[in-house]
Amino acid sequence: MTPADRSGSWPAAALNDPELVGKEPVIPTVCQTLPAELTQNAKGLLDDAIDADPDNSQPDASRIQAAINACSSGAVKLIAGSNGENAFLSGPLTLKSGVTLWVDQGVTLFASRSPADYQIADKNNCGETASSDNGCNALITATDAVNSGVVGEGIIDGRGGAVITTGKYANTLTWWDVGALTKTVSGANQNNPRLIQVTNKNSAKPTSKNFTLYKITLQNAPKFHFVPSGVNGVTVWGVKVLTPSLAYTVPGYDCPEGTTPTTSGSPNYTRASTCFTPDTTKNTDAIDPGQSQNVLIAYNHISTGDDGVAIKSHNSSACVAPIADKYLGLLPIYTVSNVKILHNRLYFTHGMSIGSETDCAIKDVEIRDLTIDGHDAAFAVGVRIKTDMSVGGEVKNVSYDGVCIRRAQEALTIDTYYSSKTGQAYPDIHDITIKNYHYVDTANSIYNGDNVRVTLRGFSSDGQDLPLKNIVLNNTVFDSAPQLANKALGKIPASPSYAQITMGPGPVSFASLLLAAVENGAPEFEVLDNRDAPAESAEAPYDCSQAFALFPSAASAL
Repeated sequence: MTPADRSGSWPAAALNDPELVGKEPVIPTVCQTLPAELTQNAKGLLDDAIDADPDNSQPDASRIQAAINACSSGAVKLIAGSNGENAFLSGPLTLKSGVTLWVDQGVTLFASRSPADYQIADKNNCGETASSDNGCNALITATDAVNSGVVGEGIIDGRGGAVITTGKYANTLTWWDVGALTKTVSGANQNNPRLIQVTNKNSAKPTSKNFTLYKITLQNAPKFHFVPSGVNGVTVWGVKVLTPSLAYTVPGYDCPEGTTPTTSGSPNYTRASTCFTPDTTKNTDAIDPGQSQNVLIAYNHISTGDDGVAIKSHNSSACVAPIADKYLGLLPIYTVSNVKILHNRLYFTHGMSIGSETDCAIKDVEIRDLTIDGHDAAFAVGVRIKTDMSVGGEVKNVSYDGVCIRRAQEALTIDTYYSSKTGQAYPDIHDITIKNYHYVDTANSIYNGDNVRVTLRGFSSDGQDLPLKNIVLNNTVFDSAPQLANKALGKIPASPSYAQITMGPGPVSFASLLLAAVENGAPEFEVLDNRDAPAESAEAPYDCSQAFALFPSAASAL
């Protein structure tokens, strides 16, 4: 791939993956077509004058919703107008079973910037901070929906960098400025709208099934981009997630001093930021499949200010009472299972995460052909399983095969002390395989060698001893030796500790560090060396020569 190529094309081996044959989504037939009546400006945004009056904050909402309601099946297709109009402006929309929203190529669906449009009755004020974040509806919601989705080669833009027009901070702060208050105000949670939320009225009996995101671009979400919670059957294929887009920043994210959100020191209540970087767009996770089964995430490009993908399993009444089995007794319910994350590229981001919420258990996760480029961002993370005793639970049968990472400080983390929060949800992580993992040193990067961290820390607190078990490292190679994170925090033990690691049969480039930790008495830290010496001398690191490609959009600031 040449430096100027933003096509996002995939190598033939990825495109011909036999595991994905026949699984690419098919766009449904059109039920209704709606032409655009608004036009984007030269920056790819809407002029503020269009919706400066809060009474005109969502001019297209009613006609889009009416079209959705009128369709029993098929797609509501948003297309360009006859005179080149290419934008829609809407507040919250509700999808129903059998109906898909199709945003055509060249068309953008923009989100209202009025918190009042998203307000949930009798909840915290949308567009403000509070002790919880329950105040806002999502832009697009599907509840108890079967066979619905969002597709097309157009864009859905949450306008996170736009100044909001109603509420406490009307005409003063942007959505992302409100999010930044969570960094400067103790105990604050942002009440900002998500972009797409799929959920169920009754979490004990999930009824949402088979939701599809296909080829759509999601960008500039005020908060999370896509959260399917309690869904059986989720497909995310060929999607781009970009936050912030170039319309809200400058090339290279080289924002002038004083133009970005305030994330430390005294909170900002009076100044609208005008330039944004990924690390100043807080809680803008790209894809967060929570409490969901049969999930496929394939061929996606993700660049955002928080987790690229975060698998979570939390707070569902379905996991409170285990299944009673006639022969085996009580069996736990795994609210997350059969998750496949294949052929994906992450830029910036907090990486590929499992957790932190795992208290309803996670099993059977396959992650293959994953590229992560942290771009030397201070927050950039690679592969991470993170939890703690406030939201911990069982995580098992997770495999990584074919991982390329560069320019990310937290390269490889399995940590049951993600925070110092207390509780009785004890983490239990076991049967994790990391194969064909290659951390690539990069010229002029600040994260090469021992500036890169590996954390391996199981759980031993509160009278519970739950070490990491059967953690297999096979052809796990760093171009130069990383550091084993060893910092203790209060009562939290140092890392590495409470873990049983198996190396081999392929090489493990930091084997000497692991073995030295055993020799130096790391608490309950065991290493089984199954490396095949002849194979180690012959086996090359996993090939990452074609892994790192440009984000496939001219709207990227990179």
